[in-house]
Amino acid sequence: MIAFPNCKINLGLHVLRKREDGYHDLETCFLPVKLQDAAEIVPSQDVTHFTATGTFSGNDADNLCLKAYHLLKADFPQITAISMHLHKVIPAGAGLGGGSADAACTLQLLNKIFELKISLEQLSVYALQLGSDCPFFLINKTSVATGRGEILKEINVPLKDYRIALVNPGIHISTGIAFKNIRPAIPGKAIRQIINQPIETWRDELKNDFEKFVFERYPLVKKIKEDLYHDGALYASMSGSGSTVYGIFEKNKDINYKPQSNFYYKIVQPIL
Repeated sequence: MIAFPNCKINLGLHVLRKREDGYHDLETCFLPVKLQDAAEIVPSQDVTHFTATGTFSGNDADNLCLKAYHLLKADFPQITAISMHLHKVIPAGAGLGGGSADAACTLQLLNKIFELKISLEQLSVYALQLGSDCPFFLINKTSVATGRGEILKEINVPLKDYRIALVNPGIHISTGIAFKNIRPAIPGKAIRQIINQPIETWRDELKNDFEKFVFERYPLVKKIKEDLYHDGALYASMSGSGSTVYGIFEKNKDINYKPQSNFYYKIVQPIL
């Protein structure tokens, strides 16, 4: 069975407070976009085998797809060995949630292949053990996210007449280090309220709290955002804790942004 997990961007990201469990309460809006990996799982009579192509990098210890398999296998012993192949297109460690998308896809494929009949609610419990944004990819609809990112409320975002330029300079931002350099605060206006305003107002009001730290440490990331605005983006922001920056452009506008040769650059459509 084959599936094509897509990534997301964050429309705004507020870090509200640090919790007693060590995590942070967040407020953000996840917008799914059409940049996809490809995952195939088939039952095997041999041992579980994982292969990958494309931009994949990592090892079995931090492979979220294998973690998802073992998480379900522990509670559902009828799951046999599998052969899984993952073709990576989504840049890793880039603030796009690619690893979480692949993990959520693995949970869904295993649920279907082995007819486990796990409810969406219970799948979300498993997904949260794999990543704070992992439950989002089970529903894959534009949502305002709170809590760790797992409390999701769908929202309509009028972006069907827009294109999104994704730019990743290949800089890996440690999410843990980024959180350590954040000063949590309650914003004056909720993200849901800002997103319901005309997109022309987002530039001044829709903020990503991680930008201050990342831009100070990596000026190149800041310059990408400035260049996207210079090229006519109606809104530009870093996604997640970076280092991907995106610009939202009107569908009929030429996008003349010229990335450096070593950048990852892609024009995508939102999934609405």
